[in-house]
Amino acid sequence: MPTISRTCKDGTIIELVYDAGERKTALAVSRHNGLWNVEQEVRTETGERLVPYSPSNNLIANECVLLPSTVTDHGSKERLLEEIAAFIHRYADLSPQFEKFATYYVLLTWVHDAFNELPYLRFRGDYGTGKTRGLMTIGSICYKPFFASGASTVSPIFHTLDTFGGTLVFDEADLRFSDAKADIVKILNNGNVRGLPVLRTVVTRAKEFNPHAFHVYGPKIIGMRESFEDRALESRFLTEETGQRPLRAGIPIHLPDSLKREALELRNKLLHFRLVNRFAVATDPSVVTPEIEPRLNQMALSLLSLVDSPALRAEMTEALIRQQADLINERSQTLAAQVLQVTIEALEKSDGVSIPLREIADGFNARHASDYNRFLSNKAIGTVLRKRLRLQTQKSRGVYVVPASELPKIDVLAKRFGVDRLGTTP
Repeated sequence: MPTISRTCKDGTIIELVYDAGERKTALAVSRHNGLWNVEQEVRTETGERLVPYSPSNNLIANECVLLPSTVTDHGSKERLLEEIAAFIHRYADLSPQFEKFATYYVLLTWVHDAFNELPYLRFRGDYGTGKTRGLMTIGSICYKPFFASGASTVSPIFHTLDTFGGTLVFDEADLRFSDAKADIVKILNNGNVRGLPVLRTVVTRAKEFNPHAFHVYGPKIIGMRESFEDRALESRFLTEETGQRPLRAGIPIHLPDSLKREALELRNKLLHFRLVNRFAVATDPSVVTPEIEPRLNQMALSLLSLVDSPALRAEMTEALIRQQADLINERSQTLAAQVLQVTIEALEKSDGVSIPLREIADGFNARHASDYNRFLSNKAIGTVLRKRLRLQTQKSRGVYVVPASELPKIDVLAKRFGVDRLGTTP
């Protein structure tokens, strides 16, 4: 069986390596006794005979997927992190905070299968602001990075992720064609949680249509100019806004050949880190931050679980708290937040009695009609309350009202949308 990666129940880890100079592939094997070796054939506990993928495979031979060439002792985790940080700093101009996130994200990619949820890295900015440089630099030392671009068709991305796994590095994710963009969004929506494959129909040689579950779980680094419309998807990214400061002195304008050599050396060391530490890595529930929302905690938990320094962990947590504040501020500007604020103010004046939709609509239009160049009807306000805020409305004495029984929900929503909560309205 041609094999790229395998993690066995008995603790054996198998990883494909590729020597470009010799044009040969082999399997790096680490067994439960802590020893490792590079072999051409591996027998598993189930009796399978595993052999390496062919070195003439297009993705391997053309370096679309980057692999280690052998296994090199990484020394210690601290020393390896220093080398990763120095490599990134040498070739990419990142903010100090994001550089730390990126350093640990590289390490996370090599043990990502020890976790059930993952964050994504993103570079966002106009062309010529360093997005591609950041992707190329960080992506080159991630676990089995697969480089795609906005010009690529989506089908090979599904097949490559399903076959190779690893890290998707995708530039120009702002696809103009709706079908391709929808497929990329499916990969991103399903790819950060284990066990959520994307179903697609594949035509067999017999011309039969056969649904196939493509596994897309794994780390991802993307570059784009704008944001995704899906706010839930937006919350999965750790984002670097590019082009907001002058280029740091010493950053090479053209990537030198040394990057490729240094990246390979680091991948070899990172492979050793995986072989030695994969089964020692686990989720650390103690790093959950009560100040941030469950989604953001879920997204950041795997990354923070790798951080040993309490000071650095606190610094990264503060950055996540700021990210949540930005998300809440963005929510507070939406139509749903505006309707919620007016509803809360109406409830304050009513002393907890059910509020007619007409009263909420009148209050909203008095304050916001000029923003939308029109008045919203009672029906439109009711739709926002039911569909966007998930609040129940009911008919009472011939009119629709928000019942007082919705007060507990409203208080939770106020915190989420960043508006004045019950009892705090001036």
